[in-house]
Amino acid sequence: MTDGAVARRQAQVLIFDADDTLWENNVVFEQVIDDFLEWLDHPTLDRTEIRLILDDIERANTVAHGYGSKVFLRSLAECLERLRERPATDSERQEIERLAVALVEHQVELMPGVADALDELAGRHELLLLTKGDKADQQRKLDACGLLHHFRAAHIVAEKDVETYRWLVREHRLDPARAWMIGNSPKSDILPARAAGLNAVFIPNENTWVLEHDELDPTDAGVLRLAAFRDLLRHF
Repeated sequence: MTDGAVARRQAQVLIFDADDTLWENNVVFEQVIDDFLEWLDHPTLDRTEIRLILDDIERANTVAHGYGSKVFLRSLAECLERLRERPATDSERQEIERLAVALVEHQVELMPGVADALDELAGRHELLLLTKGDKADQQRKLDACGLLHHFRAAHIVAEKDVETYRWLVREHRLDPARAWMIGNSPKSDILPARAAGLNAVFIPNENTWVLEHDELDPTDAGVLRLAAFRDLLRHF
């Protein structure tokens, strides 16, 4: 075991992302988008071209309005209006809402190994949870996940940027050198945490939202890259 691994076996503060780290999330949004594109059936643009338009609309709306199912529905409606060059009708908006029912009805589906790994990790380290998005959306998932007893605190924030991580350090009086942000998103979990002086664990998810993608420095020794959630037990 290396010196770094020995140090990580000592008590650390592990801060967990929720969506697409503890449970599947974006895959449900992707299914709604697939259904939307099929229903839209644009006469000239293919799915890839329409998806690029939707991504641009979502990017703008996350800045202006935040995250969550309501903002997502807004983006779908705006995409339809841009493509059809007219306001959406009441029946079209109702159809978009019908397509998105799965977002509300979807049951929380934990990633493989999450429950058992958290049982062990909570006995060795202090655990926190940090998730971003619409407060009602996120609270519904937190209440349903059955994991909250593992965490000293769970925070729902509007954005996960450098200032959010600096606030977390102050709020819990963390030593950044002994704190690790664990998540699937380079944009929200890894890069801003590192910029705030925390360590990070990157656990990729093939279903990660495209707007959460970003490049990581492969030489950054402060980022531990793991293939699966249960691999945390070999390091902490």
